[in-house]
Formats: sequence, structure tokens, C-alpha cells
Amino acid sequence: MNFDADAARAWVVAAAAAVTENADHLTQLDSAIGDADHGVNLKRGFTAVTAALDGFAADGPGAVLVKTGTTLISKVGGASGPLYGSAFRAIGKALDGPEADAAALGAALRDGLAAIRKLGAAAPGDKTMVDALDPAVEAFVAAAPDGLGPAAEAAAQAAEAGAKATAELQARKGRASYLGARSVGHQDPGATSTALILRALATVLD
Repeated sequence: MNFDADAARAWVVAAAAAVTENADHLTQLDSAIGDADHGVNLKRGFTAVTAALDGFAADGPGAVLVKTGTTLISKVGGASGPLYGSAFRAIGKALDGPEADAAALGAALRDGLAAIRKLGAAAPGDKTMVDALDPAVEAFVAAAPDGLGPAAEAAAQAAEAGAKATAELQARKGRASYLGARSVGHQDPGATSTALILRALATVLD
């Protein structure tokens, strides 16, 4: 299968379901080192996204993901809206045809990562969503020759491992950085939601 508008829509719907199911957990993680609103904000944003996509006529996956990103930027408070919104918009803008193969989607995901890194000025090791997304994108690109399903599964596993590893890091970006050494021992909520979103992609492309 290729990544078309229906697959992109299915990914976003699955991500919305995962965020909604795990909203309390994400907020609990955020309450330890942030504003205690990550789950609430993302749930609100993805609820708005699914409403915006309902009946939305898209000529390819790019249109679906640009619409997703634009909606997240306008509906989600805090840092996560602009970050996730910019990522989805960048991924969507890179997918300008009716469908994409694994190599094209991998390149688009790399654009999404670049958008987040530019906006948030975060690097691997800073205890942010980049610690999940960076290894996930590299894993996807490396496995792309095996097809969309294997590449997405590799990305999801890398994101989950990256999110888990943030517990041992000291935050250097965002509100969590104010805690200094006290941020160690807490898993980053943004990295955790990133892993959920990439797991949703793997589920759809399985």
C-alpha cells in the first residue's frame, strides 16, 4: 500500500484516539515537570482536528496533514500546538502528490522534525519531543526500503525507546528546564505523546 489521503486521515484519527485515551497520563507526566496541561491541550486539539477533517475533501495525504497542522496551531494552547502543528504542516507540504511511498514519507517526516527543531531550538538530549522524534525519523528512513509498514513499526519502536529514555535526562528546554536536576526521573510528556502518534502511524500502516 502507499500513503494516500485515506491513510493520512486514518493516521490522524488513530492519533486522536490515542491522545484521548492517554490524556490523563500525559497530564500527569506534565504535572511533574511542566504546566499540567499537555494531555488536556492535545486532546482538545485533536478533537478539533477530527472535526475539521470530517467531510474535508483532500486530493492527497499532504492536504490532510496541512489541515491537521493548521488546526492544531489554532486550537492548542501552550508549546505543543505550534510544535505539533508546524510538524504536521511541514510533513504535509512535502507530500504534494496523490500518494507517497516509504521513501517520500520518510523525507517528509524529516521535514517535520526540522520544523520542530527550528521552532523549539531543541536538540537530542534536551528532554523534549525531539528525543522521541529524532530517532524515530532516522529509524523510518533506514527501514524505508522494506516498505511503509516495517518503516513505521521501526519508527514507533524508536520513539517509544526515546521517550522512555527521557526519564534519565535533565531538561534543557521548556518549562521543565527551570527544575534543573529535579527534572531527572520524570519521563517527558512531549516525547511520550510523540511516541503515541508514531505508534498510531504504525498501527494504520501495518
